[in-house]
Amino acid sequence: MTLAQLRYFCTAARYHSITEAAKALFVTQPTISIAIRELEKEFSLTLFNHSGSHIALTEEGEVFYNKVSEILANCDDLQADYKAASASKGTVRIGIPPLLSTIFFPELLTAFHEDHPDIWLELHEYGSIRACSLVQDDVLDIALINMEIPNVDKFHTRLLLSEPLLFCVCSGHPLQKEPEIRLEMLDGKALVLYNQDSVQNRILQARFASLDVHPKVVMHSSQIPTILKFLRLGRCGCFLYKDMIPQFPELIGIPLNPEIQTKVGLIWRRGRYLSKGMQKFLDFCGSHI
Repeated sequence: MTLAQLRYFCTAARYHSITEAAKALFVTQPTISIAIRELEKEFSLTLFNHSGSHIALTEEGEVFYNKVSEILANCDDLQADYKAASASKGTVRIGIPPLLSTIFFPELLTAFHEDHPDIWLELHEYGSIRACSLVQDDVLDIALINMEIPNVDKFHTRLLLSEPLLFCVCSGHPLQKEPEIRLEMLDGKALVLYNQDSVQNRILQARFASLDVHPKVVMHSSQIPTILKFLRLGRCGCFLYKDMIPQFPELIGIPLNPEIQTKVGLIWRRGRYLSKGMQKFLDFCGSHI
């Protein structure tokens, strides 16, 4: 038995749906289902009655739910007390998608440390979807994410900016002199896209599907050096944030029509203790960016 399994079980019980629980927790449906099966096997219980996609607690499931809810409440209280006691240590764990990190760090990190040398920022690279799950599980304190992610309202949020995507190529690409790019122009064209589970990738794939456009995706990558190697060959294009382009003089950034704006912001878990370090980082980002 793990705390994660107990949280998955309680969330499924509250939503009466494994699908909705998975959405709320930013995990897959099999993750929820496996956790419930393992609990049932460990305690020799039948926790739910199933009717299509709807689930309801059995009588023994109700008793188990009440006990587990009390355990999780005590764990949350303990965690809040521990966070309060250790806040003076000043470590803030932050999740950052690789592409967004090229816009905000290391400049923001350096500026923050100059103003707050007593607070250590511990940075971890995760895509927005994975980062949300880790914030929910208290593995991360804060995450910088693409705010177009589903269920972002489950968290406390702070919008930082809205950033347009550009279609980017290097010299030699057949579209390099176009004043703007419509997605229809990319049908059959070679692209390097961001990781498959990224929010940016999901937005682009949805746009392509709605227009019946089928580009040739040669690779999914979150690493700028890898993306640049493909673009330098003159055959591939990619999508990057506008503010990234000045950092790479070899890139040609072409506006999209219609424009695709990306909202970038910070999230942290609802109901959790906000340490001194977290508060100072949130305030600094709001004023600095």
